[in-house]
Amino acid sequence: MREVKNYIDGEWTEGKSETIERYNPADQKELVATVAGSSVHDVNEAVFAAVKAKKKWAQTAAPERGAYLQKVAHLFEQYADELAELATKEMGKRFVETKGEVYRSAAILRYYAGEGLRKVGEVLPSFDAKNLFFTKRVPVGVVAVIAPWNFPLAIPIWKIAPALVYGNTVVFKPALEASATGARIVELFAEAGLPPGVLNFVVGRGSTIGDAIVEHKDVDAITFTGSNAIGSEIAKKAAARGAKYQLELGGKNPAIVLKDANIEFAARLVVEGAMKQTGQRCTATSRVFVEKEIIDVFRTHVMEQVRRIRVGNGMDEQVTMGPVVSKGQFETVQRYIHIGKQEGRLLIGGGASDDVGWYIEPTVFDSVSHRAIIATEEIFGPVLSIVEAASIDEAIEMANDSIYGLSASLFTNDVSKALYFIEHIEVGMVQVNGETGGAEPQAPFGGMKQSSSGTREQGQAAIEFFTAYQTISIRPHPNM
Repeated sequence: MREVKNYIDGEWTEGKSETIERYNPADQKELVATVAGSSVHDVNEAVFAAVKAKKKWAQTAAPERGAYLQKVAHLFEQYADELAELATKEMGKRFVETKGEVYRSAAILRYYAGEGLRKVGEVLPSFDAKNLFFTKRVPVGVVAVIAPWNFPLAIPIWKIAPALVYGNTVVFKPALEASATGARIVELFAEAGLPPGVLNFVVGRGSTIGDAIVEHKDVDAITFTGSNAIGSEIAKKAAARGAKYQLELGGKNPAIVLKDANIEFAARLVVEGAMKQTGQRCTATSRVFVEKEIIDVFRTHVMEQVRRIRVGNGMDEQVTMGPVVSKGQFETVQRYIHIGKQEGRLLIGGGASDDVGWYIEPTVFDSVSHRAIIATEEIFGPVLSIVEAASIDEAIEMANDSIYGLSASLFTNDVSKALYFIEHIEVGMVQVNGETGGAEPQAPFGGMKQSSSGTREQGQAAIEFFTAYQTISIRPHPNM
């Protein structure tokens, strides 16, 4: 069991709000962490520390800033098993999945360490032949990182790493359900020797400290991943005072399976996309549009794949799907399953048990309308809807009929249809013959419509949010 505290200006301190106990979602009797929740006063102290440190950190050479990230990447790999076990016990994801996330985080850190050696501006031509005219990127200042629980390692890192390497200081608040994992991340930055005040940590309920972070006059930018409802409020409050904001929100990601596809392969990847990490991914496959000529065969293969899934504690190597993260999420998914039984045909699954942990069976519905509640609202659980389509055009039209536009996949052996799909699908990330999830550190991550606020995370695209352009003109003395 871990005790989670604030980390402000290089010191660990007790939060001045409530004490919160966090239990293992796979075993409700196992106490994983006690969280000394931060207060508004703690937030003010953390922001003050970040403000105090920002000038010196911005003036630190970028390769030196990158070197700290290299050290943290090494520590992630050194403590890989410990980090993975902590994350698994805190939010329920399988150990093999959290360990993969550890190594993904290390790769992200190394990628952004390399950003410390890349260009931060360019020389431009001027109408004045004697004028030296150029641009450079400068840090925005103090960045608030508000991260979710579903990727408790990778998402904080893909926000913190670019923020730091581009010269910003950070106030980091993880989701309550990932408090201990968030604290351990900060411990590794401290172990790597990151100067005091550069990375500060507050923890607790968003209802207690969320507004204090977002509305603080000295927080220059907010990067948030989470629900659309909270993201909308952050956007309003940040815009009202002129702060930058970056939002990664929900998804209702479609897969389309055409009759020329390898149907067994498509069914396997659709099920993986829907059920991996218990469906608790913004990029999870939530609905699949299948050409009517193959829907019976596809349905059979889906059921075969789902029957192979073993639900249980993620520390068990034989388990292939863990619990949902909390009682609240358990109840939400159960509510959607009940709705699904009224809207379509329950093909497989639908059961649940909370005797030991928050366990829900992988669940598939078919005979679903593309405008049904379970086919339009984000469930964030192991629930998949199968929708019949007459053609690729109808499938794309139904897939696009959504407020979300994060990711989508197409299964086909026809290159021309793949290109047609890429041109017409309204999402930020496209997969052909792959599941809807998955992203690499060097590639921009983000969606369209109400899935994202516009600026992209990861890759070199991250520089757009974490820096601002400065345009410089240098003219010689008129006597020269």
